[in-house]
Amino acid sequence: MNENNSKKRILILIALGMFTFMSTLDGSIVNIAMPVMSRSLHVSISQIEWVVSIYLMTISSLLMFFGRLGDTVGKTVIFRIGTAVFLLGSFLAGVNLGLAFLLGARVIQAIGAAMTMSNSFGITTSTFPMEQRGRAMGVIGTFVALGSVAGPAIGGLILNYLPWNYIFWINVPIGIIAIIAGAIALPKSETTQKSDNLDWIGTLLFMIFIATFFYSLLQGPVVGYTSPVVISTFVISLFAIAMFIYVETHTKNPLLDLSIFKIADYSLGLLAALFVFINGFFFNVLIPYYLVNARGYSSGYSGLLMSIVPLTMVIFGPLGGVLSDKFGGPRITVLGLSTLLISQILIMFYNLQTPIWFFIIGTILAGIGTGLFQSPNNAVVMSAVPFSRLGIAGSVNALARNLGMILGVSLSTSSLFLVMSAISHRTISSYPYHQSGLFIDGMRIAFLISAVLLAIADVIAIVRWRRSATLNSAK
Repeated sequence: MNENNSKKRILILIALGMFTFMSTLDGSIVNIAMPVMSRSLHVSISQIEWVVSIYLMTISSLLMFFGRLGDTVGKTVIFRIGTAVFLLGSFLAGVNLGLAFLLGARVIQAIGAAMTMSNSFGITTSTFPMEQRGRAMGVIGTFVALGSVAGPAIGGLILNYLPWNYIFWINVPIGIIAIIAGAIALPKSETTQKSDNLDWIGTLLFMIFIATFFYSLLQGPVVGYTSPVVISTFVISLFAIAMFIYVETHTKNPLLDLSIFKIADYSLGLLAALFVFINGFFFNVLIPYYLVNARGYSSGYSGLLMSIVPLTMVIFGPLGGVLSDKFGGPRITVLGLSTLLISQILIMFYNLQTPIWFFIIGTILAGIGTGLFQSPNNAVVMSAVPFSRLGIAGSVNALARNLGMILGVSLSTSSLFLVMSAISHRTISSYPYHQSGLFIDGMRIAFLISAVLLAIADVIAIVRWRRSATLNSAK
């Protein structure tokens, strides 16, 4: 019986991991294909960027709703429906009927992604016993890293021989395999709370907050942060989130039960994860500029160097899970964050003459630190909440990842351009060709900001570790 349970859990991990891989692959492939799509659809680069932006905005605005719905009608039910919706969106996104149709298809795709992402953590936590959760989260983290590695390679291969449509259609066969694995393995029934009413007002307010907040962040570097449109949307976002908090504290069945943040292991881990994801996108945004523009490396060689981090995570993500199960998640997250912080300090010393071995050491440490942090932190965060709130807890965990992505992109570019503008006494909003030294100065300050955020995350992890050790010794 135990052997059958183990086989079933492996199938569950495969089904969850394949959709995680697919969504990660989809994001990296789309980024590479945007110049080709821009030419094919006869639209500007700023317009085609909405193919990525609207996807992230839709996912972030609906994660909590589908997490709450998963707690109400069943996490497996929502996950299964989400897989079908994602595949439908993927198929429609590949039908070339213009930008408007593509954006609509991306919204459908994002709805499906939000349904799966918001409940995958909850399904994993409810399926695996405490002593195996670290390893399970590590396997999911490996699928994330594999998607990051495979995206540029598969995307480049597709675009060399086929139209851009196929970057979306590649999801269909992978998704069908995942659906079959899920139909065999995923739990057939769950204890749910069918009497709960959904918080539609809270959902609407949160969607308004995400839409206006993301818009102001994304448009700020393009049109200027003092633009009336940017200021107006940011003010609306503040009003919406204030009203959301008010509604959530005064309704019987809130979308987000704010009392969940009173669970220290959950809230501390969530905050640390947010800072780590912000840091990850500082690296993803700035290092390509450093390698291609500042150092003059080819795109292929730069892509190979960029793949060091996710390849390292493929190894250290599962290892972090194993160490978490053996030595405790809080202790391993401190080890991961401390390693990641050391890597940021090394990256701050990158310059135009940095030896390639020094660059490789810094990036390997970044991959090791991220891998050792993510799966143990996810295990600690999700194990801290009661079973009845696994859906909403998992969706907020996924939301932290998406917010970290957007904030990382915005903070990295804003800090880089602001520093370069201040040094040169002129407005700079793109790479300063023939002034690579100026870029290095801006990049150093940007990574200093990132290092400060990681230092705060490390302190948070140390506090959580000490708190956990105190509680365990008192038992």
